[in-house]
Amino acid sequence: MQYLELKEALKDYIVFSSQDIRKIDQSFYRSRLNDWQNKNYLKKLRRDFYFFSDQELNESVLFLIANKIYSPSYISFEMALSFYGLIPESVYGITSAAAGKTKKFKTEIGEFIYHHLKSELIFGYQLIISGGITYKMADAEKAVLDFLYIYPQFKSKADFSELRINKDEFKTKINQKKFEKYLAAFNNKSLEKRAKKLLEFIDYVNA
Repeated sequence: MQYLELKEALKDYIVFSSQDIRKIDQSFYRSRLNDWQNKNYLKKLRRDFYFFSDQELNESVLFLIANKIYSPSYISFEMALSFYGLIPESVYGITSAAAGKTKKFKTEIGEFIYHHLKSELIFGYQLIISGGITYKMADAEKAVLDFLYIYPQFKSKADFSELRINKDEFKTKINQKKFEKYLAAFNNKSLEKRAKKLLEFIDYVNA
């Protein structure tokens, strides 16, 4: 298979693997991928995942890539909090919740960080469609709880102040009934205490 044939066959793929290629050409030689990387036709994201070098990169593309290169996963933690305007926009790396082991992938287009959650905690996300791209993003309520679960050191008003949480956005974006429903699903007393302190800090209605 020639490069242009591959590109045409995978024109609807933002990120693809050698398995995707072999579905098209079972006799494909993996060494061709190295040749095409050397010619800067495509770039490697992590083992067995690639994208075309001329692929336009934007937030939606990066979120989809994060979903694809380590799955099952969804965008959560700091990146989701920033997405919803709950914390300032400056976030280091694209953070995701994953059923697999905690992982970090450094690539030339950014760093992709995955925190492990137990399989029963992989819930509370939605499919978002933007510019024809669909990716999995935590609900605002789940992103907050995922963050508190992974970072138990955030437990006091002083700790929450460090996050520079936008209280007005929190009150607008966070549905209390959904927040409480998700919190109960964690079945974690320590998390419940810290979540209550966060609501008190926000001065959330009925906290």
